[in-house]
Amino acid sequence: MKTRLLGGIAALIVAIIGTVLLVSYVQNADKRAMAGTETETVYVVQQAIPAGATADKIASSVTRKEVPKAALASNTVTDLASLGSKVAAVTLVPGEQLLSSRMVDEQSFLGPSRVQVPAGLQEITLKLPIERVAGGKVNAGDTVGVFLSLESVSAGANGQKVSKTQLSFHKVLVTAAQFSDGAAAQTAAGTAGTTQAASTTGSTSTKVPSDRTYLITIARNAADAERIVFAAEFGKVYLSKEPQNAAETGASYVDPSRLFR
Repeated sequence: MKTRLLGGIAALIVAIIGTVLLVSYVQNADKRAMAGTETETVYVVQQAIPAGATADKIASSVTRKEVPKAALASNTVTDLASLGSKVAAVTLVPGEQLLSSRMVDEQSFLGPSRVQVPAGLQEITLKLPIERVAGGKVNAGDTVGVFLSLESVSAGANGQKVSKTQLSFHKVLVTAAQFSDGAAAQTAAGTAGTTQAASTTGSTSTKVPSDRTYLITIARNAADAERIVFAAEFGKVYLSKEPQNAAETGASYVDPSRLFR
């Protein structure tokens, strides 16, 4: 009995010693791999950093690590103080080196709900119910078709009302998509819902506006903007999601006399 007990204790001791040696070997593997190799200490992302994150958030999500000079990326950040008030221009993932080229001034960061306005165009915002913005699946950067509907009184003796709808503008750039309360609206990748981006924190939560309306900002020249605003004031506006490869032929206008042609 004693012999078996002593044998079991001896086996346990051997196992513990083997485990310690294995852990020590693994822990020193990086040092042995770096032996004789020129390295430089840089900041490496340890936890995911969302686009728009400030320097404080970045500092708590990176760690200093020795990297072989042959594997160094250009524009690596060696001093976090050099970031100043800059923010992450894109989402940074664990394992990548922190690069100054991925940082932008806070004032120039547009975020996921905004895109740059092309030169020469101006922005107008339309408040529309969910069914008039392709089910709320329109995001900044998308292009849309703009349908204008108007009801007018004919000049004849009867003074009958005449209604018309026209796909007036094709592939209009959406520069911002927001919920009716002004919060950024962005369709979640791979889902049919919408998400609310929490500014620069990177956290998102599924949320549909209580009044089911959206603020869609589009970029257009002055003459087109006038027509769209007029329709929004005295008629109705409807947006289709119109990608760049969508056909534009065949559109004209529809009124009661042409509806069933």
